[in-house]
Amino acid sequence: MTDRTLPTLGFTDIPAKHPLTYPGRPITRPTLLTAGELWELTPTTPGGRLGTWTVDTSPGEGPKDGPEESPKVPLDAILTTLGHPPTATRHPLIAVGSNASPAQLHHKLSRPGRPATVPMVPVDVHGIAVGCSAHIARYGYVASAPYTAPGARTPLVISWLDAEQLAAVDATEYPNYRRVLLSGTEYPMVLPSGERLGGAYLYVGERGVLMSPDGTERPLPGGGDQSALLTRLLAGSPRLRELLGPDPGTWVARAGADPAVRKSGTRIFEEEGWALPQPDLLRCPEDDHDAPGDPRDPVDPVDPVDPTSTTDPTSTTDPEGSAGPKSYGALTSPE
Repeated sequence: MTDRTLPTLGFTDIPAKHPLTYPGRPITRPTLLTAGELWELTPTTPGGRLGTWTVDTSPGEGPKDGPEESPKVPLDAILTTLGHPPTATRHPLIAVGSNASPAQLHHKLSRPGRPATVPMVPVDVHGIAVGCSAHIARYGYVASAPYTAPGARTPLVISWLDAEQLAAVDATEYPNYRRVLLSGTEYPMVLPSGERLGGAYLYVGERGVLMSPDGTERPLPGGGDQSALLTRLLAGSPRLRELLGPDPGTWVARAGADPAVRKSGTRIFEEEGWALPQPDLLRCPEDDHDAPGDPRDPVDPVDPVDPTSTTDPTSTTDPEGSAGPKSYGALTSPE
């Protein structure tokens, strides 16, 4: 039997439990995360819709007795069999930090008796790059955040979340991030199948992204070694060293244990002049909520799907006029 569990495949680091491992190990191939396992996803035809991609359900590896191939089942059929919503009603969410890690996503979304089931796909996103959010996160690390970068083509991960999962991830991101809806026209997104998405969600840092302490990098690159990042920030500010020093281990221990320390450290980022706002991303279209995705807001569990719709994919209502997060089916229609 093939062991597809996260630890066996090397996805052992959970940044929520071990902050200095942030952002964790991301997936690099199309994958279905389910019950703490990773199942390979394969596009069926060029430009084919995600729900038609196949899941490799073969129980083992090794030589075959005959020419038959491993069992391949359409993703939507697998999701339906497992009792989960199909892809068309799910919400595509771009990850720039630990949400690209299946270990972190499994930790965030699984409940006793209800392990997470999420399709995760590497996607090239144009016009977006990864920096460091100008705040200290609840676990003590400095998380990643996106910024606009004309001409950039960045490999990121998109997860297709159901309504309950999207609300759960929202609760881990607010109030430091705002979920916005990126237009696939302005920020092209191309799946491995060649399909171009009409749009997808993205968490944008409310306080912008960090510039390097010495001013040489605008913005400071995100997603790298967390210990190296914190060491560099400590070296650039006596006030941070006094609050969080002398080393990364002390930083995450103090910040993770005390909201007041995190707030003070975040304020120091701003007062040092390191915060670079991202107004263009924060102005991206949003859902029809005062605070899109706010856990206090009701979330429509199923969005209407009209594969023949010509509605603008970044409009704030679905084709039938319902409010709430837009689905993959509403955002992208087959060509």
